[in-house]
Amino acid sequence: MDDLCEANGSFAISLLKILGEEDKSRNLFFCPMSVSSALAMVYLGAKGNTATQMSQVLGLSGDGDVHQGFQTLLAEVNKSGTQYLLKSACRLFGEESCDFLSTFKESCQKFYQAGIEEMSFVKDTEGCRKRINDWVLEKTEGKISEVLSPGTVCPLTKLVLVNAMYFKGKWKAQFDRKYTRGMPFKTNQEEKKTVQMMFKHAKFKMAHVDEVNAQVLALPYAEDELSMVVLLPDESSDLTVVEKALTYEKLRAWTNPETLTESKVQVFFPRLKLEESYDLETVLQSLGMTDAFEETKADFSGMTSKKNVPVSKVAHKCFVEVNEEGTEAAATTAVIRNTRSCRIEPS
Repeated sequence: MDDLCEANGSFAISLLKILGEEDKSRNLFFCPMSVSSALAMVYLGAKGNTATQMSQVLGLSGDGDVHQGFQTLLAEVNKSGTQYLLKSACRLFGEESCDFLSTFKESCQKFYQAGIEEMSFVKDTEGCRKRINDWVLEKTEGKISEVLSPGTVCPLTKLVLVNAMYFKGKWKAQFDRKYTRGMPFKTNQEEKKTVQMMFKHAKFKMAHVDEVNAQVLALPYAEDELSMVVLLPDESSDLTVVEKALTYEKLRAWTNPETLTESKVQVFFPRLKLEESYDLETVLQSLGMTDAFEETKADFSGMTSKKNVPVSKVAHKCFVEVNEEGTEAAATTAVIRNTRSCRIEPS
């Protein structure tokens, strides 16, 4: 599973760097594991050069069983008996008139616990869209209401592969609300904005990364099993310096628990609530996953006998709220395959 974690981590950094270039003024927040889990189910049915490109983009090695790795990872995510709630769910929504290969359906169920729900996009497109959105709403505890906007599915839709993730955890040492107040927050070297800033004076594990002039802070959740890791550039540095230098290997080294030392510090942290949506088609194509989106080149013969049904859309939506008690977050990714592009007809 270590190889898979490295692959997912490297894929996350690749997404971070490309999405960060698209609009430098917006907050950047996404869930790479949701994206990789959804794409891994697509990869399960990919063959030929389509599979090769997907493997390279996702950083998946030919050594070992990739899907067995995802099975183990998802089982770890969904384990019970913790003081936090973390869960991941996968589902296939397929056009009832399509004959999906039994091997594909069985493998999705075995490795991703993803059953297939048959529906008629041909007869009731809007009903299918609503059903998928309702499933996501349920799996994200009501935090994400519409991953599929109007027009994203149509009568030509053959399959929608969906992952949904949810997390809720309380801080090991909660912030006291009476200390929360409006304070300036530096968004870059030139600009500041006033935010509701939480405060705590306590012992936390920290480190300093001389390479990028930044501090590392670990904010543990209850039981100490999970932590939020924060990278904060020094006053003399800038976030872009950290972003440019960042690789998965460096992130692992900078945040290695063995290099963090406990110190009593004053922590000021913004109370925040973010919701972000992304269409990832161009991002994935820029990383090298091109054949999957082209009807003449897509090879998904591991799903159905009709192999040239391309991916038409990869929609990602996420939510996070950080407050004095802890963190609540949700994310979903939907990969849509149509025989041709859906078009919204003018009314």
